[in-house]
Amino acid sequence: MSQHTSLATIPNRFSFIDSISKKASSSTSISLMLVDVVRFSDVTTSLGIHVGDRFLLEIANRIQLLFGQTAFVGRISGDVFGIVFPNTNNEQFMRQMFERLVEHFKTPMHYDGTAFIADFNVGVVCSGQCDFDITHFVSRAETALKQAKENKYENYYALTKSDKTDTGRSLALKADLKRALAQNELELYYQPKVDLKTLSVIGAECLLRWNHPLDGVLFPGPLIEAAESYNMMNELGYWTLEQAFRALVQLNALKMPIVLSVNISPTQLYDNQLVPTLTMLSDTYSMPLSSIELELTEDVALSNSLMVKKQLDELRSLGVSISVDDFGKGYSNLAYIRDLTLDALKIDKSFVMELEGDPVNRAIIEAAKIIGHAKGCSVVAEGIETIEQLHILREVNVSQGQGYLFSRAIPFNDFVTLAQQEIIIGNSPTRLKA
Repeated sequence: MSQHTSLATIPNRFSFIDSISKKASSSTSISLMLVDVVRFSDVTTSLGIHVGDRFLLEIANRIQLLFGQTAFVGRISGDVFGIVFPNTNNEQFMRQMFERLVEHFKTPMHYDGTAFIADFNVGVVCSGQCDFDITHFVSRAETALKQAKENKYENYYALTKSDKTDTGRSLALKADLKRALAQNELELYYQPKVDLKTLSVIGAECLLRWNHPLDGVLFPGPLIEAAESYNMMNELGYWTLEQAFRALVQLNALKMPIVLSVNISPTQLYDNQLVPTLTMLSDTYSMPLSSIELELTEDVALSNSLMVKKQLDELRSLGVSISVDDFGKGYSNLAYIRDLTLDALKIDKSFVMELEGDPVNRAIIEAAKIIGHAKGCSVVAEGIETIEQLHILREVNVSQGQGYLFSRAIPFNDFVTLAQQEIIIGNSPTRLKA
């Protein structure tokens, strides 16, 4: 199979979409996979656009070689590729293709002494010929990709026919957001953070849910998309912080010393009202800022912005804990860990969820533990799902974790009940005795 020698020879968005239409008309069914290279901007920022383009060209060629004549590859945008599978309408098959893609790209690419391991967000849609509409089909694929980016525990999302994704409904969601804030339709769910030695609940990550009157409980994806569309990320972020303080008041009344973690958006970190707002909330609710932890993503930490560093230093001086979420995922420049003062590193769930099958994952977690120890910060494992993973993490001396083994994100009253049970039972819940 011939290889592309330039990005210019790869079908662009318009040519690719036209090819989808043609292949759909001559196929019994069709499936589309959109592949977004995670945090690729880090590569171009660090190494330059020309090196970035070399890596993108290699990614495109490797994808084409991987799937061969059964698939057709195009370039949707800068670092997003599309892969069409004619005569395929099977979501299980598409998941296998996703797993094959991820496994293949564990082998790094090299250029001039620099190695890059590509990680992907992947959105998938499948369609039969009888109900095929090209505009709707591509729109659904882009919606699936957005959902994959928002997923906390998996970088893959397949949109089924029953999922609501029509443009009119999406626009309605955006229009509903202001009403949702005004009419108290938003709610925080809480995923317990557990001491892995005692199995007692020591904290929780606050996660947004939207109790929509028509669509039921919505996950953060469409909610954050709506907030970004309306430039309301700060308003949404400060609403979340205030709800966390209200929850802290109730936890304090129950004599439960719980630290609540809140995901902080890049927009807020660049907002000069962040520190005054947190101080005001602390005073208003008479709760110490040491009860709040702010989680930022690696890409925000990697930005190396003086403004971000100033904000984080000031927040820490007031008692707020700072953690880096999804540590180790994708392309990492460890210099930011050296330069930032942090309280916790949250190991990306991909290393934890595959802990039993690959000793390299254990080695990476051990390395994170060493880095955390050197910086004097705690190390938290995300995505713990099995007793075996728990045992290994204990052996590595990772002291804190969260995941479905303990609990999904749950409403506040359910979280309180769970946390009280963990503490009352004496740090050894029956279901987790080992």
